[in-house]
Amino acid sequence: MFDAVRNNKKIVQLFLLLITLPFAFFGVDSYVKNSGSGGDLASIGGSPISQVEFQQAMREQQERLRNAMGENFNPAMLETAEARKAVLDNLINQRLLALDASKMGLTVSDQQMRETIAAIPAFQDNGQFSLPRYEALLKAQGMNQPMFESRLRSDLALKQVVGAVAEGALVSSVSAERVFAVQFEERQVSDARIGTQPFVGGVKLADGAAQKFYDANRSRFEIPAQVRAEYVMLSQEALAAQLSLSDADLRKEYDAHPERFRQGEERRASHILIQARKDAGEAAVKAAREKIEGIAAQIKANPADFAKLAKEHSQDPGSAEKGGDLGFFGRGAMVKAFEDAAFGLAKEGDVSGVVQSDFGFHVIKLTGVKAEQARPFEEVRNEIAAELKKLEAGRKFAELAEGFSNLVYEQADSLKPAAEKYKLTVQTTDWIARNGKAPAPFNNEKLVTAVFSDDAVKNKRNTDAVDVGKGVLVAARVVESKPAALRPFDEVKAEIEKVLVQEEAVVQAEKDGEKKLVQLNKGEAVSIDWSPSRPLKRMEQGIPPEVLRAIFRAPSDKLPSYAGVKLPGAGYVLFRVEKVTRPTSTGKDDPRMQAIKQQYSRLLAEQDFAAYVASLRKRYDVKVNAAMLEGSKDK
Repeated sequence: MFDAVRNNKKIVQLFLLLITLPFAFFGVDSYVKNSGSGGDLASIGGSPISQVEFQQAMREQQERLRNAMGENFNPAMLETAEARKAVLDNLINQRLLALDASKMGLTVSDQQMRETIAAIPAFQDNGQFSLPRYEALLKAQGMNQPMFESRLRSDLALKQVVGAVAEGALVSSVSAERVFAVQFEERQVSDARIGTQPFVGGVKLADGAAQKFYDANRSRFEIPAQVRAEYVMLSQEALAAQLSLSDADLRKEYDAHPERFRQGEERRASHILIQARKDAGEAAVKAAREKIEGIAAQIKANPADFAKLAKEHSQDPGSAEKGGDLGFFGRGAMVKAFEDAAFGLAKEGDVSGVVQSDFGFHVIKLTGVKAEQARPFEEVRNEIAAELKKLEAGRKFAELAEGFSNLVYEQADSLKPAAEKYKLTVQTTDWIARNGKAPAPFNNEKLVTAVFSDDAVKNKRNTDAVDVGKGVLVAARVVESKPAALRPFDEVKAEIEKVLVQEEAVVQAEKDGEKKLVQLNKGEAVSIDWSPSRPLKRMEQGIPPEVLRAIFRAPSDKLPSYAGVKLPGAGYVLFRVEKVTRPTSTGKDDPRMQAIKQQYSRLLAEQDFAAYVASLRKRYDVKVNAAMLEGSKDK
């Protein structure tokens, strides 16, 4: 099973990403043996998923989305029934896998554990496993060695299950060839657009059509409720700005941690690359090796020709034109085989032998060395100050947050007491619409909901302090408000009529386009101005998927063939397929074929994995408390 994991790393990683496994932090045992409580959301083979676990998973998912989406993140995304169900399904899948791994009695040897831990980059120093670094990092996470290794052992056991599923995804050459032909098919296509403009003048609206539309869609003409508010923000950033540190404090930190400010040795090198992936096939690898060995022989005979030969032969587009120059780099910047060779050269001007990496074969020339040195205090002074201020501000923020929240709640008729006590500025917003977009911090759904609550609008009371993320608490108080209002019919009548005319023109354009398509497919003569033809691929960028689907579904046995697509709100477009070209693979070493096999294998593996999880759901008794899940949104 470990061979399966090693041979299918990318697929295994995909599965682990799909179910967001936290086993390295909790371990299989904790999943299987969790005792739960009376308010469990689900039970899997008698193993419960509690409210506490679910809420923790929701918080973790929120943080992941916040980090991924930045300012575009909206907490309301996770407040839907679908989002809560997805998180619970994720937890159920995790539990199913853990139960199955435990049932199979999967074990991990001490040797496998040692190899796994030694290979983790975070535990390495200069490419080698460092016990002091290992112990320090675990301590920083609040763990000891037995705790971490027990959880990691559980995680590795689970990966054996996933790896076994990945191993079963096999792609035949015949299937890959068929997919290849379809994937890289190219069609010569011209088009003709049937727009709405020719039909607009002929549209006659029925009497009362605009009034009828207005009555049926009154919400479209509502002006949403609006408020102007004043607010104060307690933020870690602002607290950090208020702090001042003496040179003595900064110097003390600098002297206490010299290893943090040490700049490791850097080397400058040039290289010549002949590309050849290790799985490219024996013939391709052999040809690449023979070519690089020939170049290496030329360099040995005339070392001064290195840059010239790099420009002529190197297949690294980023450095070939610069004579192979890669600039200065430290350890960890290059793949290991390349790094070991570059840092193994004794002095400037030395040239390596042939070096094989994941990219192919290299010949490397050392062109510069910067010895390890300590960064001077003046250079890192501001860096140290920013770090210390951030740490102190975080501590102070945690200390003040509860008092700030209590004060805005207890003295709810004004924000001034909180502003004065915490040295904050009372700021005022422009008009904010209930369903509109607003600048930060009012782009936060929870804060907007608080501002538009009855207590805030009618009683002009402070909102609770709301955590809007990134170490910021905000409390607001409504200054003015405008209720939602309906725009009068006479004001919007012309707009409605314009919309109705356009909608009818779209319908007529679509009917005309569909009629012409039928005529073309029957072989009838139709007067159409076709655009100049151009080649299109199935994966063409910048073209809507529905358009590409229509073009590539058009018959290819008899040309020209035709297809048509509705353009939402704009009419219809006809396509004429004039020529179809299907490429053939150059063999198993064709990189395009290799990419197809990988994609196809990944797709099959995903299907197998989904079927495996589905079978586990049938094997174990999965019960979900739907009412409890719905109620969990208010927790």
